Amino acid sequence: MRRRRGSFFVAFVFWMAAVVIPAVLPAAADPSASGIPLLSSGVALAAPKGQLRLYTSQPDADAQKTAAAFEALYPGVEVIIFRSGTEEVVSRFLLEAEAGAPQADVLLIADAPTFEILKSRGMLESYRSPHADDIDPAYYDPDFTYYGTKIMATVIAYNTLLARPLESWNDLKSLRPGQVAMPDPNYSGAAAYNLGVFTRTPGIGWEWYEALRQGRVLMTQGNGAVLRAVASGERPYGIIVEYLAIRAKQDGSPVDIVYPKEGVPVITEPVGIVKGTKNLEAAQAFVDFLLSREGQALAAEMGYMPLRHDVEPPAGFPPLSDIRALSVDTGVLVAERENDKERFNELFGEW
Repeated sequence: MRRRRGSFFVAFVFWMAAVVIPAVLPAAADPSASGIPLLSSGVALAAPKGQLRLYTSQPDADAQKTAAAFEALYPGVEVIIFRSGTEEVVSRFLLEAEAGAPQADVLLIADAPTFEILKSRGMLESYRSPHADDIDPAYYDPDFTYYGTKIMATVIAYNTLLARPLESWNDLKSLRPGQVAMPDPNYSGAAAYNLGVFTRTPGIGWEWYEALRQGRVLMTQGNGAVLRAVASGERPYGIIVEYLAIRAKQDGSPVDIVYPKEGVPVITEPVGIVKGTKNLEAAQAFVDFLLSREGQALAAEMGYMPLRHDVEPPAGFPPLSDIRALSVDTGVLVAERENDKERFNELFGEW
C-alpha cells in the first residue's frame, strides 16, 4: 500500500528538521554524534537511496509520522508502508516469503516472541546498531536481529463518566455482564502476547479468560476499537495498551487508566531487518533512526514511553521504574503461542 503524501506530512517533515532534531541535540554536540548524518543546520545528508518497504502494526497516523520523519533525514529514501494488525502483517510477510518474493525490507511489529519465531526461521538480518549501547540489553536480541523501540504496557482503561477505577485484573471478573472490551489475540500481537503472559501468571490464568467469556466480553480486532468502545460508553472498561488511552484522555475523552496491582504485560514494538532485503543501507539507517535520540524523541512526541534514559517520557506516563512488568520466558511464549491461540478460540468460539 503506497503511503499518501498530504500537506500535513510535508509540513511535519520540515517541522522535524527545523525544530525537533536540533532541540534534542545538545548545543555543543557534534551533529553526527547520534549516528545519523546531519549537516550543522540539522538537515540530513543524502546517504541511502531508493524505496524502503515498511511492514508495521503501528497505528496508521504514527506509521505515517515515523516515515515522514525518517524521510526528512534521508530525502533520498521513499518509505512505502503496509499497515495492519501484527498477526495479519506477519501472515502476509510469510506468504510472500514462502512464494519466494518477500516484499518487506523492515518489520516494525508488536512483540519479541513474533521476532523470535522469524529469527528461528532465518528470516532476519543481524545488524549491530551503533545505538545498541544506549539501550538496556533486555530490550533487544543478543544476536542483534531485532531491537525494541518503545515501552507499551497493557492496562485497564475505564470511562470516567460511567465507571470507577479498579485495582486488580481480577476485579474485571466481578463486573456484571457486558462491561468489558478487549482485543482479539488472533489479530493483535499485543493481545497474543498478553494471552501467553496472563495464562501463566499465578492468580490470573485461564480462569480469568473463562470469567471474561462468561461476562460477554466485547472482542475487537485491535486496541483502537477497544478505545472507541470505552470512550463512547459502549463498554465502561477495556483491556488496552496504555498509550492509546493516555492520548485520548489528553485529547479530552472521558477515559483514564489503572496499572493493576499484579503488574502489567509489556511489549516493546521491536524493529528488525528482513534477511535478503534489497535496500540494506536504508534498512540499517531506519533501525538507527528509531534507536537514536531523535527517533526516541519522536516516539515520546507521539505519546510513547521511550527506551532511552536520555529522552524524557511524555506527559501522563509514570516513571519507567514504577511499572511492574509481568513476564514469562520468551522461549515458552514462542513454543506455546499457537497452542494458546487454539485454546483461546475453543474457549471463545468464532468472534
